[in-house]
Amino acid sequence: MNQQTKWSQFGVLISVFFFWGFVAASNDILIPVFKEKLHLEQWQSQMISFAFYVAYTVGSIIYYLVSKATGGDILNKMGYKNGIALGLCVSAVGTLLFYPAAESASFGLMITGLFIVGLGFSLQQTAANPLAIVMGPRHTGSQRLSLAGGINNFGTTIGPVIVSIAIFGSITAGSTNVADISAVKTPYLILGAAFLLAAFVFKISSVPNKINLDDDTAKVSTPTDVTDSLHLTGSRKGATDYGQLWLGMIGIFVYVGVEVSTASNLPEFMKQHVKTDNGLPFPTENIAPFVSLFWASLMIGRWTSSVGAFGVSKSAQSILRIIVPYIAFGVFLAVNKIANHDITPFYIYAFVIIALIIGDFLSKGNPARQLLLFSLFGITALIIGMLTDGMTSVYAFISVGLFCSTLWPCIYTLAIAGLGRHTNEGSSFLIMMIMGGGFISLLQGYVAGDNLLGIQWSYIVGVLCFAYLAFYAIRAQSILKAQGVDFDTKEGDSFEFENKH
Repeated sequence: MNQQTKWSQFGVLISVFFFWGFVAASNDILIPVFKEKLHLEQWQSQMISFAFYVAYTVGSIIYYLVSKATGGDILNKMGYKNGIALGLCVSAVGTLLFYPAAESASFGLMITGLFIVGLGFSLQQTAANPLAIVMGPRHTGSQRLSLAGGINNFGTTIGPVIVSIAIFGSITAGSTNVADISAVKTPYLILGAAFLLAAFVFKISSVPNKINLDDDTAKVSTPTDVTDSLHLTGSRKGATDYGQLWLGMIGIFVYVGVEVSTASNLPEFMKQHVKTDNGLPFPTENIAPFVSLFWASLMIGRWTSSVGAFGVSKSAQSILRIIVPYIAFGVFLAVNKIANHDITPFYIYAFVIIALIIGDFLSKGNPARQLLLFSLFGITALIIGMLTDGMTSVYAFISVGLFCSTLWPCIYTLAIAGLGRHTNEGSSFLIMMIMGGGFISLLQGYVAGDNLLGIQWSYIVGVLCFAYLAFYAIRAQSILKAQGVDFDTKEGDSFEFENKH
């Protein structure tokens, strides 16, 4: 299939990627506010992340059961863009609950609303990811998905800032605004209206409603390159008969877990371990830019890895891989400057980004190699954060976002390689494991109690997650080579494929 990327359709599609990021990162602002105002334990505040991410799994299970009951895949029946539109409407219903939740300061209503938003996102994810891949040449499908991930992380960058402004007002250096929980309703009601508008746009857009990858799958019998290796005809009974998949399911669980829990526990860490110039605990209303930087770190990594989607030469790609991360960093600085935050403390982070660039070049496009390198970088960052204090620890924990930025595509690529006709089934199982974001956050919140490890040493949970991912990088490559799939066989092809997310 030698087609050009359909950028007009792709532009409509990536709007939902933005929404996913906006809501996910905004949760990290809601956590400390509700914890403080409702006097919650740290593990109780993590129920915000738990409800949101477990909704992905519940949604995937509902999707699977309904598909089985009706004798066919739901999206193949209703259509992909129709599925996204339906998912947007479901999410809009969830945002309506934020009005009574905010007015009554009801924690239960708020997490119920987030759960419903997550249910809608689950259906959107199931439809949008394969659409991003097919909207253009197959060999750049991975880069398009990476570009979509970069848009997702633009949402994660501005989400905490906007929600923080809604709750605290426009924050300036030294201000002491008081949190107003009732103000939470405004941004989420606006978001709900945006969901409905996007659903209408999808219905009238030219985004494909039907896709068929069966023919492509059936044509390939041997791995001639990395792209084709993903379309091998699976010879086993089911997707979980492949070691790379079920080990990858655990990989997705712990990857989303370490990503979400590192960010969602950061506000509490800063309140306990960072002091202002006058020796007072770091104020909750000034934490938003740091949460924003964590999620912007994922944007930095994903923008960097998407440069191959635009068809530039290899030499130009090498230059862009150095320039693009700092362009993304500049977006973070600009957003927070507009929001009247003091951005001078963040300039030093430019040096931390160098580690991402080095790791990106060392990986040479091999997903297993990049997964191993970035997992080791993540372990190092967390250990530094646990052994130091103050802003050194904060920036060490934030840098975990850089090293998580490309792990989803690495794990996803390794997990579905060689599955052939079982690829869609395997993909749905991987989406289910997004629930790790909820369970790992809850676990870290529990061990962060003063009677257990405390907030700083609770990050050992993240170290264990990265340790498993390093193991998976080594084990999956071994399993795939035994099946005839080698990501180093054609360096050029594997480079483009790896840089997808």
